Amino acid sequence: MLLRSSRRARALVGGAIVLALALTGCSASTPEFTYTPPEQVDAPLPDDVTAQLQSAVENAMTASGSTGAIVGVWVPWSGQWVAGLGTQSGEGTAEVTADMSFRIADTTRLMTCDVLYGMADAGEIELDAPVTKHVSGVADLSDVTLLDLCNGTSGVGSSEGIAKPYWLKTPDREWAPLRLASYGLGVARGPVHTTYRDSDAGYLLLGLALERVSGKTATELISEYVTTPLGLASTSLPAPASAAPAPSPALKGNYLPPAEGGGYDCAAPIDITKSSSSIGFTDSGVTSTITDLGRYVQATARQALREEGAEPARFAQPLPTSAKAPSWYQATGGALLVGSMIGQQGWVPGYATAAYSDPATGFTVAVTLNNSSAGGSTAAYLSWQLAAIASKAPAASGQTAPEFGLPFTAEQYGQAITDGAICAAPQE
Repeated sequence: MLLRSSRRARALVGGAIVLALALTGCSASTPEFTYTPPEQVDAPLPDDVTAQLQSAVENAMTASGSTGAIVGVWVPWSGQWVAGLGTQSGEGTAEVTADMSFRIADTTRLMTCDVLYGMADAGEIELDAPVTKHVSGVADLSDVTLLDLCNGTSGVGSSEGIAKPYWLKTPDREWAPLRLASYGLGVARGPVHTTYRDSDAGYLLLGLALERVSGKTATELISEYVTTPLGLASTSLPAPASAAPAPSPALKGNYLPPAEGGGYDCAAPIDITKSSSSIGFTDSGVTSTITDLGRYVQATARQALREEGAEPARFAQPLPTSAKAPSWYQATGGALLVGSMIGQQGWVPGYATAAYSDPATGFTVAVTLNNSSAGGSTAAYLSWQLAAIASKAPAASGQTAPEFGLPFTAEQYGQAITDGAICAAPQE
């Protein structure tokens, strides 16, 4: 493996080079660790496949009230499709382009767990350390470990339901992570260790613990353990001061106001591009671009940031996402497992994002919609629909398609998006 995340290994290599350079009188920077992705056919996907993908994205845009979307689909044996669709805020506004940045929502959880495992592999933190050892003000979590926070098995509830109105009304507010997590901590607890629960509060607490142990900010940790090793120059956890996603240009994010009589006013999106990253922090605060996001989820699904064979295996013991979930839909390690694909999905004010990759083949899909009112489910279903379409792409000349399949159909999740629509196509 070409990339190592161990800070101890980096220190040893760096120290040896410094010594050698001192002896020779030369100087140089610390060597960089690089990630080499799987071989990818450098060509567009076939036109008929692209047409199906584009139709799926446009349907999801309509259903979610989004004016724009950015999508990336990488099929190593066939080709790729990376595109911006629609406009920034409706008719007469700028077209969306594939280089625009956006908020990646819950994919941030994967990065937070990358830091946890990187520090654990380096011997700087213990996965089974109680949360109370590193976070103050949570004495009733003495039976919860840092690994529980990463795996979603802490029993802690979610802050989203209580905090959402504040996020939309005052997006510039800078939240203290423990204050935001307190809403989830106040919800009735679930079982610890044995049951998955979607908890934004858990990842906020994990970020605080990592900061306390390392003496560094979460922004610095994600840079050190994730974005710098993987060469993700357009990905970061921004400072909490309110700002649009970076780098520029940014995809404009929107949400819909309530309509009289119920539902949403789909003709009057409200711009919420500019907000504080503290709304998400180490749960959902990171910003990125579609090419960076695709590269990231492909790498983390393959566990490229750890030594080969590192223990414990991060995704080896997933749990059902709920009692009613299909058997192929599971969670662990900050990730959601969808068949053989590993990734995440979710929303933050203005954006709904999903990204998944198959570790065996490198097959990857990533998408963001620029309206958050439908929550994260539309983006999730769209990513699964895109995956089902693209998985059937024929092999390019000289390539061989692997045995790769998914436990659902494109039609299934295209219908799920239509059934869950909050907006309809405008009357002509």
